[in-house]
Amino acid sequence: MRSILMKAVLALLALILVVIGVIVWAQYSNSSELPGDATAGKDPKLVEAAAQWIPSVTLVKTVGWAAGEAPKPAPGLAVDRFAEGLDHPRTLLTLPNGDLLVAETNAPAGNMPSGITGLVMKRMIARVGAGDPSPDKIVLLRDADGDGKAEQRFVFRTADMHSPSGMAYGNGKLYVANHDAVLEFAFTPGATVLQGAPKKIMDLPAGGNHWMRNLLLSQDGAHLYVAVGSATNIADDGMERETGRAAIWEIDTDTGRHRQFAAGMRNPNGMDWNPSTGEMWAAVQERDMLGPDLVPDYFTNVPVGAQYGWPWIYWKTTFDDRVQWPMQTYMLEYTRKPEYAMGAHAAVLGAVFAKGGNRMGQGYENGAFIARHGSWNRRPPVGYDVVFVPFDANGNPKDVKPQPVLTGFLMAGGKTHGRPTWVAWDGTGALLVSDDTGGIIWRVIRPGAAPSPSIKAVQTEHMKPLKEIKDPTLPENAGVEAGFRNEPDKLLP
Repeated sequence: MRSILMKAVLALLALILVVIGVIVWAQYSNSSELPGDATAGKDPKLVEAAAQWIPSVTLVKTVGWAAGEAPKPAPGLAVDRFAEGLDHPRTLLTLPNGDLLVAETNAPAGNMPSGITGLVMKRMIARVGAGDPSPDKIVLLRDADGDGKAEQRFVFRTADMHSPSGMAYGNGKLYVANHDAVLEFAFTPGATVLQGAPKKIMDLPAGGNHWMRNLLLSQDGAHLYVAVGSATNIADDGMERETGRAAIWEIDTDTGRHRQFAAGMRNPNGMDWNPSTGEMWAAVQERDMLGPDLVPDYFTNVPVGAQYGWPWIYWKTTFDDRVQWPMQTYMLEYTRKPEYAMGAHAAVLGAVFAKGGNRMGQGYENGAFIARHGSWNRRPPVGYDVVFVPFDANGNPKDVKPQPVLTGFLMAGGKTHGRPTWVAWDGTGALLVSDDTGGIIWRVIRPGAAPSPSIKAVQTEHMKPLKEIKDPTLPENAGVEAGFRNEPDKLLP
């Protein structure tokens, strides 16, 4: 009996040592030797893949902001608190009258896996400030006196809210995306409470590792676009569980009919219209567990029918050898390369284009502002900032690295004040940034800046129809000598 007890104790000690070893390895090994922006830009560095069974974890603990503390703005910009004391504010929507809707939200209940994996994930999420139950609430903030601070706050809607995130407004309708459905409400800006029963216009795959469901309305209000992230990292539980996910959906707002608009995007989030070209662009989080420098998140255009390769392919040409599920035939031939890399594990979320009327000043007239929520599995950590990607007059990102706009979230010693999540314009042309773990909406502006000019739409000349058919294999006038003019169905007399 004593021998059995001794063996049990030794086995338990061995298990404890193994667990400690795993934790130490995860916390202190496999650091990157590359600067964070090496995997960002139009030509990111793609290192050799190093598949991991255990991620290299760097859990950055949120400590909040003391009175008078604030992020560090880029030179010439100023930042202030538009609102504070919010409960995990994530997505933002500015209404036509200037009111701001804020989704106070978190992952749906029961979204964690069971067993040891679930316990580890709960510990990790709690440490970074995202472990609390979802508030399931939308609040309305109003800056009635125009001083850059929201002095009025209203509980806009709690009924029917289940981990809400995406919001869009147009033609007298407010759209809200829960984690499991898109709802439509009749609404007129100016009201401080959202009344009435919703109309469900689309069911969505529920929960998953990427539970946010974000919305973008077409400029004419005829179509609504819904971003749905994958349930797992690389379809770990099979492709059936990923049905309808890792995609952007298009809904006809009149009929409710929907179709898949784009696919192969592991976790698409912020979406906006490029003011130069009219194209949809989206910020997308890429896959994990290939080392600290793979795979770069990205910001890219999304034409209808686009396929970006997840889970089989990344960055157009590289296969992920871990994925064993059957791939579509010739998929490599039509997989698109992302336009612009945002850095590996930076966790891009909100994105908004500069538009006419913004007051960010010189250098910010044309391009996109993107919130990078920050890494949990890269050492040293990256992200935890808001950056600007400048665009040229043709509507393409310039060949430069992302430019810092708002930094100072990340602190020394494995801590952070908060995590930038979403970006939106307020009614005065200032940039609003939600800080979900800090509970604050920040307002960024260049003091004294005049509103920026409107961005000119790109005008291209379309190919004109041919008036005659010329065979390049024949010598000049050969057709005439043969008795034919080089025009269809016309004979020489």
